[in-house]
Order: sequence, then C-alpha cells, then structure tokens
Amino acid sequence: MDWKNSQIDALLEQALAEDKAAGDTTTNLTIDAGLRASASIIARQEMVVCGLGAVPRFLEIFARLDRRAPAQTRFEVVSHPEIFDGVRVHEGQVLAVIRHNARVLLSCERVILNLMQHLSGIATLTRQFVDAIDGTGTRILDTRKTVPGLRTLEKYAVLCGGGTNHRLDLASGILIKNNHISLGGGLPTVLSRALEFRPQGQRVQVEARSAQELEEALTFGAEAILLDNMTAAQVRQSVERIRQFTAEKGGNAISIEASGGMNLDTIRAYAETGVDFISVGALTHSAKAADISMRIAAETD
Repeated sequence: MDWKNSQIDALLEQALAEDKAAGDTTTNLTIDAGLRASASIIARQEMVVCGLGAVPRFLEIFARLDRRAPAQTRFEVVSHPEIFDGVRVHEGQVLAVIRHNARVLLSCERVILNLMQHLSGIATLTRQFVDAIDGTGTRILDTRKTVPGLRTLEKYAVLCGGGTNHRLDLASGILIKNNHISLGGGLPTVLSRALEFRPQGQRVQVEARSAQELEEALTFGAEAILLDNMTAAQVRQSVERIRQFTAEKGGNAISIEASGGMNLDTIRAYAETGVDFISVGALTHSAKAADISMRIAAETD
C-alpha cells in the first residue's frame, strides 16, 4: 500500500480536519506545549494487523495542518520487525511505539485508532473466512459493499487478511445482473453487447439465480458465472453442470463464483462444491472493529 498516494493523503487529511485535531481545545489548555511523550499502540485481542502505515502519515499531515515549529513536530514511529500489516498478533502485543510531542499524540490518538481498528477488523474477519475454507482451493473475494471513500483501504485490509480483491469499481469489470437483463432487453441482447464491445482484457460475468438462468448464461456465451443466493446443494449441481458444459463444448474454462448470505458456519460447505471463488460482502460491511488501544506516557529524558 502506498500510504503517500494522493487519494489516501486526502482521506487522512479529511479525517483530521473532521475531528478538528489541530484545534484540540482540551489538550491545548491542559498540556504543556513542549512536553514530549511516548505512545504505545497495543492489541487488546488476537487479530490481524492492518493500518500501521497510516500512523506516520497522520502525524506528517497533522504537522502541515497545525503549522507547529519543526522541533515540536519531530517524531519517531518504531515497530518490531516481525509486526507489519497482515501479521496475526496476540492480545497485549505492542504494535508500534510513537515518540512525539504530547499534544500531537493526544490530538491524533482517536483518528489513528479509528482507522487501525476498522482496517484490522476487516483483516481479522477475512482471515477467519480464509481459514474456514483452508485446503479447498476456493478463494475468498470481497465486494463493492464498502464505506464510501474507504474502498481502497478496505480492500487493502482484505488482502492483509489473505483474501482476494474483486473488481475495484464499476469500470474495472463486467458483471451482468438481473436488473441489467430486465432493463436491457433480455440476456441474449445484453450479453452479446457486452461480449462485442467490452474493454480489452475484461471477461464477461453473468449472475444466475436458478438452473434456468444458468442454462441461458451458458448458452449465450458467459465467460464467468456468479451463482447468487443458492443453497450449497444447488451450487454443487450448478458447478457440475458448468463443468459438463465446458467439457462438451471444448472451450475455455468458465470461472465460477458463489455469493449471497455467506457466513462462517456455512462457508466451507459452499467451498467444497468446487467453486473457484466465494464473495463475502460481510468482510467490509459487517466486520467488527478490532480492539486496539493507545497508552501515552510523558518522556522523562
């Protein structure tokens, strides 16, 4: 992850501006301007870490917003070599230590923790799904069900958890769903248009919610199938039908994805049907924030 990317930079700056961190009234009234402190970021549960790279960026951006003297903004972020984004850590482990001006640490504490808790929560949940289907050969995909403005970071968190990114946005992949079919004049029409005019390198995926819709998608040339809201038994039958169709036609392999209401109790049954991918919206829209704290103490030297 390029934490100095202009899009990410703008996002982190907006987070600081939203909290009016540079105008922290309580801290500015109660803490000596010259006091330096040490802040330890601590995991309060077993989790997969994500967002460490945002810590120095938040502090650099804060310095720009607050316009403090250089001596006031000098800082150091130290983490152990074995702790980085994507690593599983245990309760009580120190993820990083920040040495900085005490006012700055207090003013940036909440935004740093908010982002790290959110991203680490996504990474942790993703790892649970990945572990649940270990050995099946199926890969866990994310979706576009992300918080507006946070998609790049949330999809990065999925990667840190061992998942795989689906299309980033509407321009980076073709997925024909039921509304496209009903509004576009039927599957034969919309699929033929997509196949003829698609951007170079993009495969055409079609959503199928029943055996009938699957047969139509296969007949009219779908290159990838999304089996949506089917039972595991229905998915298994669909996978067998797709494999049979491919063998009979002698064409390229058709990638198969399953989606719809996946959870940790059911995910393995779907993976064992032989699908290539399972997409899980819950990775980004329902992940519980990881429990991370920051302990700040004055430096004595």
